[in-house]
Amino acid sequence: MNNSKGSPQPPANDLEAGTSHPAAAVEDDDDSSSDPFYIASTKNASVARLRRWRQAALVLNASRRFRYTLDLKKEEEKKQILRKIRAHAQAIRAAYLFKAAGGEEEVNGTGIPPLPERGDFAIRQEQLASMTRDHSLSTLQHYGGVKGIADLLKTNLEKGIHGDDEDLLERKTAFGSNTYPQKKGRSFWMFLWEAWQDLTLIILMVAAVASLALGIKTEGIKEGWYDGGSIAFAVLLVIVTTAISDYRQSLQFQNLNEEKRNIHLQVIRGGRRIEVSIYDIVVGDVIPLNIGNQVPADGILISGHSLAIDESSMTGESKIVHKDSKQPFLMSGCKVADGSGMMLVTSVGIDTEWGLLMASISEDTGEETPLQVRLNGVATFIGIVGLTVAFAVLVVLLVRYFTGHSKNPDGSKQFTAGVTKVGDAVDGAIKIVTVAVTIVVVAVPEGLPLAVTLTLAYSMRKMMADKALVRRLSACETMGSAETICSDKTGTLTLNQMTVVEAYAGRKKLSSASNKSELSPKLSSLLFEGIAQNTNGGVFIPESGGEVEVSGSPTEKAILSWGLQLGLNFEVVRSESTILHVFPFNSEKKRGGVAIKRPDSQVHIHWKGAAEIVLASCTQYIDESNHAEAMDKDKMLFFKKAIEDMAANALRCVAIAYRTYEHEKVPADEDDLSRWALPENDLVLLAIVGIKDPCRPGVRNAVELCQLAGVKVRMVTGDNLQTAKAIALECGILGSAADATEPNLIEGKVFRAYSDKEREEIAEKITVMGRSSPSDKLLLVQTLKRNGHVVAVTGDGTNDAPALHEADIGLAMGIQGTEVAKESSDVIILDDNFASVVKVVRWGRSVYANIQKFIQFQLTVNVAALIINVVAAVSSGDVPLNAVQLLWVNLIMDTLGALALATEPPTDHLMHRPPVGRKEPLITNIMWRNLLIQASYQVTVLLVLNFGGRSILNLEHDSNDHANKVKNTLIFNAFVLCQIFNEFNARKPDEYNIFKGITKNYLFIGIVGITLILQIIIIEFLGKFTKTVRLNWKHWLISVVIGFISWPLAIVGKMIPVPKTPLSTFLTRRFRRRRNIHN
Repeated sequence: MNNSKGSPQPPANDLEAGTSHPAAAVEDDDDSSSDPFYIASTKNASVARLRRWRQAALVLNASRRFRYTLDLKKEEEKKQILRKIRAHAQAIRAAYLFKAAGGEEEVNGTGIPPLPERGDFAIRQEQLASMTRDHSLSTLQHYGGVKGIADLLKTNLEKGIHGDDEDLLERKTAFGSNTYPQKKGRSFWMFLWEAWQDLTLIILMVAAVASLALGIKTEGIKEGWYDGGSIAFAVLLVIVTTAISDYRQSLQFQNLNEEKRNIHLQVIRGGRRIEVSIYDIVVGDVIPLNIGNQVPADGILISGHSLAIDESSMTGESKIVHKDSKQPFLMSGCKVADGSGMMLVTSVGIDTEWGLLMASISEDTGEETPLQVRLNGVATFIGIVGLTVAFAVLVVLLVRYFTGHSKNPDGSKQFTAGVTKVGDAVDGAIKIVTVAVTIVVVAVPEGLPLAVTLTLAYSMRKMMADKALVRRLSACETMGSAETICSDKTGTLTLNQMTVVEAYAGRKKLSSASNKSELSPKLSSLLFEGIAQNTNGGVFIPESGGEVEVSGSPTEKAILSWGLQLGLNFEVVRSESTILHVFPFNSEKKRGGVAIKRPDSQVHIHWKGAAEIVLASCTQYIDESNHAEAMDKDKMLFFKKAIEDMAANALRCVAIAYRTYEHEKVPADEDDLSRWALPENDLVLLAIVGIKDPCRPGVRNAVELCQLAGVKVRMVTGDNLQTAKAIALECGILGSAADATEPNLIEGKVFRAYSDKEREEIAEKITVMGRSSPSDKLLLVQTLKRNGHVVAVTGDGTNDAPALHEADIGLAMGIQGTEVAKESSDVIILDDNFASVVKVVRWGRSVYANIQKFIQFQLTVNVAALIINVVAAVSSGDVPLNAVQLLWVNLIMDTLGALALATEPPTDHLMHRPPVGRKEPLITNIMWRNLLIQASYQVTVLLVLNFGGRSILNLEHDSNDHANKVKNTLIFNAFVLCQIFNEFNARKPDEYNIFKGITKNYLFIGIVGITLILQIIIIEFLGKFTKTVRLNWKHWLISVVIGFISWPLAIVGKMIPVPKTPLSTFLTRRFRRRRNIHN
């Protein structure tokens, strides 16, 4: 068993993040649709809807066709396992509540095992796991509380473990690692076995065995094995090639899943906050927890402020559990819904409930995409036509054979009643059945839906290099239809590298943001207190000297760095007062606060947040002479003007304020204190700072590329409207200052106040939304979707989760994004860069375009092969393309064709066209035009060769047998070369230059080269297997010319204009009109 790894753990939120628990948004999965193969989004489709299209599909090999779809049976098994484990968690919780209600359990009883006498650590893993799993508070107290457990684990609660290699190895040996056993991926032999399951291939193998037995019996082993052996070999080649292709795809998905799980989080080791992989967490680690984080292991709360945990992933209940000294136990896999805290890790990996859960279920049960479902519909339609044709061919050939109309090359009848031996008659019938079944193999495009997974696997791997991690396959293709992107500002359009460049303190602007001489002693003291205590960041000063390390979100880091420049001694200021209660930053209120108790028992409440909102709560400010002056109208206007000036210069404005509070009014009870709402009125303004966050290089070009591609970029930010406007102008989201008027530029609260109908009108015009809350973002997404748009949304905070979930494509930020946001998203942008979002759009369009190229290529082969064989069978009783030849054509068409065309890299041309409509037909008018021209040409030329080949090729003087073999070999060779040349045409369905960018696609060149070499080998050396003869140079030249003509023909074809109305829509209208006339 290999080890699978845990879940992502992001850094702390930024000021645009939120706090509340996300509400699940449910999409309409269009159950009412009459077409079982149309699902607008598989994101939240019902099981009944998914089962419906499976039942409607014509499938020859279910195990292969449905491999990359959601396994409905496994999904049900997974739910049952989840229910069992959750029931266990609930039983533990019920027992804990029962004990709590009945009084404390006896500590001196036999329930608590004694501490070990020897060993590296003074406590065993079983004891820790038992205590945490049972939520045994009495056991924890018996060991001396959190401090006692920390001592037993040799952990400093403030500085964490030492964290050197020897220490980590010791802990992993004693307590295990934070991994859990994972079921191994399927082996190559499993894929080989699945490829065997195809019904048509099984029939062909049975036919091959029968043919082999009859051949050997009638002609002897030396000559008699060729017919059956060649079919068997061709079938085996198809099976092995299919299995190799599928196995490679599977490995790509496995590697991507490993990337998904390998995430990093912060731990405190040796006094420093460092980032480690979730797998490297060990028992004894001290881990900071913030809103949106996932609890990475089982543990105990060291300290927390308003810490609320969503335990629904373990208990199944959506109830939020508040954690404090009375309920200190934390379960791995749960999410931080509110507040912050520090935890001590007590159990990792398989010793946690989450580890047991992950080891019990298979995480990756597949997922179908809308395009995959639609392609199953196309495959089903083509398959039904193919089956009908194959059955017709079978009936015609059998009737002709048994009525004596089928003749040998020498003109004699193949079957004469009462004369022909039974063995010969059976052999003749088997050959006819073989041809009919092979037509089914070619006609039913089993590889068509799988081409989606091939191109998605390829695209997902390449997107990793473009800094995009795909969590849901369907997002890859849906992104190609995106019409609007609602993007955050901070960190996505900007660099997220923040510095304080302007500051107002007292009643004036500081000449330099870091000029501490302009601050009075009292103002400095209060300001330092507010900066040091009202933060979830930290400052680490190495004992050996060296550069000071500042940690936290970019905004927190900027303000802490500014404080250090002013002379802040972080550790000293933190130690001078005690934190009573914390109000974490809230994206609805746009501020966060802290209540602290000073040594003289004075209580100070510090607030920090959006400048104009905090300023509105201020009634005083501190002047140069250390006095608190009343905030009169003039001073209020002065500070408001300062905020407007800084915002106009694209600065993020943050105000810092405080107030005093009576100590006796502070709640004494721990429960009351945790629910205490910090007073936020009558504040004293300390400072307003302007933080510079430069635009990302290249973001303007990325926005322009989106606009060129018909994708509207909208900025949705929690920042001041003026700051948002300045950044939008700099990024090119707003074309000019003249555009910066309502409703182009709007505040969240204004948009929120409109009625539904007004919102639907205004949403179309909105380009920038400032001071928006996550609920405003959700409202905008819902409104745009109601208007029929395909919406992509970026987000990083916990409160962004509903909007990410509701959007057609949710894009979470990999650096600043919380775990809750990531889990609600479809794609994670690893570098938080808007340019990477645009690359995802390109890849989405590429997926759709590649599938269309493959469909055009495959349908051309299907149509041509079917018509040629049907016409020849009905007219002459013989088919020019035999079973082995058709299997080789099928291999070129299905597996090799998909590999060559489904892995085309995206081009800039894709961004010069509008987005693909959700209901736009898969086969466009351009594709129909190209397909019909090429198929008509191939059918015409090859049928002319079939019926007049002997005279055209000057073969009249040859024997009938040899002339037919040369003619049929030339038809086969020309047909294959037509497909090779047409593969180039399929690369560029709507461009004249079909060779553009071909040198960058080595796989395409390689596959075309291999196909050509194998075709030469088949014709020149494997004639006995394929029933072909060697061709002379003239015949090769004729074959090449026939294939080559498809190139100039394609250029001429592209000059023919096509109507904008899709062919399917046109035919449907005509049918309805005719029906109405008859009625």
